[in-house]
Amino acid sequence: MKSSNQKLKLLYLMKILLEKTDEEHTLTVAQLIEELDRYGVSAERKSIYDDLECLRTYGLDICSVKAKSFGYFVASRDFELPELKLLVDSVQASKFITKKKSLELISKIEGLTSHNNAIKLRRQVFVANRVKTVNEKIYYNVDIIHEAISENCQITFKYFELDVDKKKVYRKNGGLYTESPLALSWDDENYYMIVYKKKYGSFAHYRVDKMESISIIDEKRQLPEESFDLSEYTKSVFSMFGGNEVKVSVKFHNSLAGVVFDRFGTEVPTLRVDDEHFLCNMNVAVSPVFLGWLVGLGDKAEIISPDSVVSEMKEHLEKLKALYDKK
Repeated sequence: MKSSNQKLKLLYLMKILLEKTDEEHTLTVAQLIEELDRYGVSAERKSIYDDLECLRTYGLDICSVKAKSFGYFVASRDFELPELKLLVDSVQASKFITKKKSLELISKIEGLTSHNNAIKLRRQVFVANRVKTVNEKIYYNVDIIHEAISENCQITFKYFELDVDKKKVYRKNGGLYTESPLALSWDDENYYMIVYKKKYGSFAHYRVDKMESISIIDEKRQLPEESFDLSEYTKSVFSMFGGNEVKVSVKFHNSLAGVVFDRFGTEVPTLRVDDEHFLCNMNVAVSPVFLGWLVGLGDKAEIISPDSVVSEMKEHLEKLKALYDKK
């Protein structure tokens, strides 16, 4: 009497091949019959050959190798092992993905390869001590924001920071923000939502992992009259924590060309000053973080203009000096 699972024979055979075989691990026909038996499915050798050919016709890349007998394996998949390792590395390195969700996602990535290759991926995982967000709802936040952008609607949300006791402190005393989302950007290992503020004719951004109680409202987004260039915005603002955006001219030593282009892109205007230096004109949000970035480059970076930013740098350095003069 045939098992009720008999009709699922072809599906179980594909599952077995995908989960248990790869170039280094093959299964003979006898072993495939044994594996099918675990699912309550009986099979004869001839039917297995027919089924393997049927799966090949379907598109499964089944190859065979000859040892004492023929061994069969899935030769290619949607994702190769090096690609999966890249995905695992990206997930475990991402601050905006919580530790719990990181492990869940990596487990799902492991399901895209054989069990033996999944073990190799698992050895790559070092999530425990990574800096991770505490907001488990970030994935739903991202989905809602994408939906609002797609439907051209505004959203409301609460926004918080963490105090020294690691407790949430809500902006606006827990009141709601109402914003017009333009885009989402992943920068410096964090997700940001960029919005347009029509009242001020300017743009702003919020960390998505610091947003809560997001809702789409029945109000159309307020959009800028000119097209929004996300790449330009992120180059000038992200990792600088905001500030007034101005055009700044900085003289750099030639050895810092790569550093500058990594930060601002190769399209940023530059001009040779002499054999050892070049001038770079960039639109940046001037802030202590931007000034600190320049300080970190030492005497190989010098602000030339405007005078207001030169003065800000002098004040920044005086505060640092005063701090250490107390020692």
